Amino acid sequence: MKDNAAAPLVKLICGLLYPSGEPELMEWARAGLTGIYGPIERESASFDFCYTDYYRDISRELSRRFFSFESLTVPKLVRWKKAAVALELSSAEGYSGVSRRINADPGYIDGARLVLASTKDNAHRIYIGEGIFAEVTLCRRKSGWESFPYTFPDFAGGIYDAFLETVRQDWLKQIREQRRRSI
Repeated sequence: MKDNAAAPLVKLICGLLYPSGEPELMEWARAGLTGIYGPIERESASFDFCYTDYYRDISRELSRRFFSFESLTVPKLVRWKKAAVALELSSAEGYSGVSRRINADPGYIDGARLVLASTKDNAHRIYIGEGIFAEVTLCRRKSGWESFPYTFPDFAGGIYDAFLETVRQDWLKQIREQRRRSI
C-alpha cells in the first residue's frame, strides 16, 4: 500500500524545567536548545512549577519556561527527545551524584493538538521508536485548549494556554503563507 499523505508541518516547542534560583542555568539551556533546534521564535514567561515531586532530583523549587522555534518542520519526536535527553545529561557534568539539572520536553503544536515526547511509557502513550513515546497532551477545539483525564495538572489547569495559542497562531500564519507560495 502506497502512502500518499505528505508529512504534516508542525511548530516545534520545548518545555524546560530548571531550578528557580539559577537563571544562568536557564540561559545555558536556552543556548543548548537553540543549538539543537534552531532559532527561537517565542519564549514564554517563567512559571512556578509545584505540581509534582517527580523532579526533586533537579531542585525543590522549579520554574517552567517554553520555547517555540522559527521554522515549520515535519515531526521528528524521536530525534528531538533524544537530543533533549543528551542536553539534560550534559547539564549535570561537573556535579557528582546528579543525573541532570534540567528537564527538557520537546513536542509540537499544529492546528489541532499539542503533542509531547517522553521516555516514560503509560497507557495513553504510543511507542514511536528508540525508547521514545508520544502523547497528545492537549487538543484544540473551538472553545480553546482542552485536556484529557491523563493530562499533567499544570497543562490541564490552563496556565500555559495563552502561550500555546500564540504558537498555534504562528503555525496557522506560516501554513497559510506556505500554501499561498505553492499556488
